[in-house]
Amino acid sequence: MKKQLGIAFMLLLAVGLLASGAAMAKVYKIGVTVIVSHPALEADQKGFEKALKEAGVEAEYDYQNAQGEMSNAQAIAQKFADDKVDLVHAIATPTAQAACKVIKNIPVVYSSVTDPVDAGLVKTMDATGTNVTGVSDAWPIDRQIELYHEMLPKAKKWGTIYNAGDANSVKSIGWTREAMKKRGLELIEVTIANSSEVYTAAQSLVGRVDAIYITSDNMVASALGSVSKVCNGNKIPFFVGNTDQVALGAIVALGFNYSEVGYSAGKKAVQILKDGKKSGAIPSGLADKLDLHISLKNAQKQGVKISQKIIDKADKVEK
Repeated sequence: MKKQLGIAFMLLLAVGLLASGAAMAKVYKIGVTVIVSHPALEADQKGFEKALKEAGVEAEYDYQNAQGEMSNAQAIAQKFADDKVDLVHAIATPTAQAACKVIKNIPVVYSSVTDPVDAGLVKTMDATGTNVTGVSDAWPIDRQIELYHEMLPKAKKWGTIYNAGDANSVKSIGWTREAMKKRGLELIEVTIANSSEVYTAAQSLVGRVDAIYITSDNMVASALGSVSKVCNGNKIPFFVGNTDQVALGAIVALGFNYSEVGYSAGKKAVQILKDGKKSGAIPSGLADKLDLHISLKNAQKQGVKISQKIIDKADKVEK
């Protein structure tokens, strides 16, 4: 009997220790700051969370949206600093800039940032020794323009819309100008200050351009339906570089799957939270997997016939 009681006691003790261990398992508090809401940035965050879940990292997320305002982004960064979260996931250039400016003693993992060095987030894409690391989503703009020009060789004047106050957008437009000039094409630019101006900006391009191309601009992306509405109504071919945006009215996109961008950032967060690495010891990275998405339905609305040669190259075709 004593032996049985001893075994029972040991079992109860083991169960107690397991329960205690489970109770003591760390649940990390992660602050998520995003500049605006749109599918690409939402996909980024989902990919980030997937990476942590797969690695067995338990986390609670504090989601904050700056609604396109830098003052809000700075206030969000200060909130996370005051709350002493375990890590900050900063999505897109403006919110990442605010986080890096305010937060110095908490790991910051950025994503969906075109040029982290130019934006002042890191001094190099190598390990920096600071509290910052992340993943760049620098678009393959030259390759995009090469393909889109091949698809629409008669289009000589291309229109674009962007937020001149976003360093990410300005950098992307610079690359776009170079890619257009290289092929003898003219880029007609319209700038906006907020998403409510996107529809008017798109209308201003009617009659002035042969096609419209929207580069990596979060503000325009948040109101992309306004651009597709104008393009559909005026038979203007509409091209983008984010595959998620094809479903929102574009003809084609050669670009990244943003869930993969976020997933890559999430793997860096796992190294910090689970493996105990310092964020400054982890090099920044690049997203390099490209997909080609085509919408035959949108092409028809905008008066474009896509060759079978291009269709055969696509990873996804919407009919």
